[in-house]
Amino acid sequence: MTSRLIVLAAGGTGGHLFPAQALAEALVRRGYAIHLMTDERVRDYGRAFPALETHLVPAATISPGKPHLLPGQLMRLYKGYQTARGVLERLKPAAVAGFGGYPSFPPVIAASRLKIPSLIHDQNAVMGRANRVLSRFADAVASSFPTLGRLPAASKDKLRYTGNPVRGIVLEKQGAPFHAAAADEPFNLLVFGGSQGARFFAEFMPQVVKLLPKAVLRHLKIVQQCRPEDIERVKAAYGTLDIAFELASFFADMPQRFADAQLIVCRSGASTIAELGVIGRPAVMVPLPHALDNDQLHNAEFFAGKGGGWVRPQAELEPQEFAAFLTRLRYQDAELAGAARAALALGMPDAAERLADLVEDLAARATMETIQK
Repeated sequence: MTSRLIVLAAGGTGGHLFPAQALAEALVRRGYAIHLMTDERVRDYGRAFPALETHLVPAATISPGKPHLLPGQLMRLYKGYQTARGVLERLKPAAVAGFGGYPSFPPVIAASRLKIPSLIHDQNAVMGRANRVLSRFADAVASSFPTLGRLPAASKDKLRYTGNPVRGIVLEKQGAPFHAAAADEPFNLLVFGGSQGARFFAEFMPQVVKLLPKAVLRHLKIVQQCRPEDIERVKAAYGTLDIAFELASFFADMPQRFADAQLIVCRSGASTIAELGVIGRPAVMVPLPHALDNDQLHNAEFFAGKGGGWVRPQAELEPQEFAAFLTRLRYQDAELAGAARAALALGMPDAAERLADLVEDLAARATMETIQK
């Protein structure tokens, strides 16, 4: 067994790849070589991933309620298993760590069959479907939250609370001082939400902002992520209001935008929750509706329940009421500062190191068992 090589398996979305990247960065600092198993979406999110090699593994999402698709999905997962097994047999890694999503399914199953120690990490407060199955095969289950909903009873002894790793560019802004803007000072509002969130906020926020009092607009600056096709429409809407604003489809310096904000309006994906905590910023969270397992709602309720922000379900949002809500928060300096402190208290900046410790423990345990045999 090659003791200094680790394979990470993650679906090619930011929610899975970003914590995997953070773990990879921690393991590289410890002298490990990293290989990544993922799907073709890695081209969008994995450019900075510190892997010696990236292996594209066939995978498929099992769709409930669509039995006619099941045979093809299972066949693709089996092809993925064969591919993953071949790679693992060649690499002989010390351990495999999976980060959820069906692209992590074949590598973790293959690791189990090959007796390679493995763990799975779940980013959300409620365990995803793929990880619920994989928990039977993995040697450890790492959780981003103190409790993990829908964890199978048979896997509870495997559970370890590590937190959700964030990337180095986020850690650079860890605990950035929060400035509660006085009534006559600039107030920075950051709005973002991934592709689906960006579409909703592009439609909703201009309606809200035009209803804000002039006293609020006078000192307001909005930084908002928009889809490319929405930017001109949102620009035109804000342009009629004589406010400061900046729109982009992607902000390379998003951690700095977090640090600059007095308030954030966003979705509540796991990576967003983790970054809000590490940097320490209050947020109004609008969970993605109709998400599988309602994971974003559970994430937001945990964060808000500890005082870090407010949950506003999308189905209940109405422009006039939301404008009044934002106006009230704008002038509640103590409340915003308190929410920033509560958010920071929830942050786990050492999550990547804790997860790296768990990977090393699994690898060392397997090595010891091999020696004893």
